[in-house]
Amino acid sequence: MMPGKIFSHCMRRFGFLMVMVTAMASSSPVWADIYMYVDRQGVVHFTNAPTASENDYHVYVKEKKIYHTQFYSAKNFESFIRQASDLYGISYPLLKAIIKAESDFNPQAVSKKGAMGLMQIMPENIKALNISNPFDPLENILGGARYFRKMLDRFDGQLPLSLAAYNAGPTAVERYNNQIPPYRETEDYIERVLKFYSSYHQY
Repeated sequence: MMPGKIFSHCMRRFGFLMVMVTAMASSSPVWADIYMYVDRQGVVHFTNAPTASENDYHVYVKEKKIYHTQFYSAKNFESFIRQASDLYGISYPLLKAIIKAESDFNPQAVSKKGAMGLMQIMPENIKALNISNPFDPLENILGGARYFRKMLDRFDGQLPLSLAAYNAGPTAVERYNNQIPPYRETEDYIERVLKFYSSYHQY
């Protein structure tokens, strides 16, 4: 994770200085250049840390440097979330909660592992989910919802296990006999999603 530091302004008019806040979270998205590479079999690869020569990889998304706090509103994506909710039979508040936990509604979010967009789609899942541009909000939400629907079906609708599978991968859940893997990141992720889900469900 790339730590984000938010520095307060000195409020001379009111005679006080606000305290500096440092926000750090292990699953928070970061900004990074994303590179694309098409191998000899025609398979498209995405990464934020290319290992091949620079001639093989090309910049797909250029890092945007932001020097001020930027907030993204869920209202910008409500129609897309509802569309995905109806299409895949996933509760609207739940889908919204997953997006909140994954990217905080930042459509250009990129994790240290290379997960991209609103629902943090991993590069290896892009083709299988019929996503051509992981930073397109509608494509990303539809692809992420489709993947989560698969997790719900795979784990018999058990929400905590399905969330664990979305975060850590379904094989990790099955490796621990269909229990939540003892990963701190996954446990915290489930807790955050359920908290947001409960909050959105009240409206």
